[in-house]
Amino acid sequence: MKHADRIIASITQEKHLDIALKSKVGRINLVAGSINTLHSVMERVRQAGKRIYLHVEMIQGIGRDAASIQYLASTFKPDGIITTKSTIVSHARQIGLPTIQRVFAVDSTAVDTAIRMIKTSKPDEIELMPGLMPRVIEEVKAQLSLPLIAGGLIRHRREIEIALESGADYVSMGNTKLW
Repeated sequence: MKHADRIIASITQEKHLDIALKSKVGRINLVAGSINTLHSVMERVRQAGKRIYLHVEMIQGIGRDAASIQYLASTFKPDGIITTKSTIVSHARQIGLPTIQRVFAVDSTAVDTAIRMIKTSKPDEIELMPGLMPRVIEEVKAQLSLPLIAGGLIRHRREIEIALESGADYVSMGNTKLW
């Protein structure tokens, strides 16, 4: 897999969507916006031939219960969702919607808790944040046999390389120059 195939455009501002749509990335993680503009965003992403995952806690107007996840899946048909909540992973799994569980590695206890949580909730992928921790990426990857996304605080090409060399399958970033 080429490095370009391993870059995920993380849209933190709606104005960056056009840049992502014109870039070489094949996948977009939408972590900003509103349910009011989601139809338009989804249509544009589909027309560009890209995949899109929606961060349900970061997009305004999306609920955080089973009915909301069902509505999101049937109405907008994303390629998957991103969440920090194990219960949302469970709701999505029940309807066959792929999931990325985002975890924050703030200390050793948080990492240990996240690994236990992931083994129980069984998301399709994990997003480990921040993505600038080679040792932690290696340790998490060694304990979980799921695709691992390193995300957050990535600002330089060398940081992408380090994350990938450490075992990350993908790297997500909001820095449009790195897409």
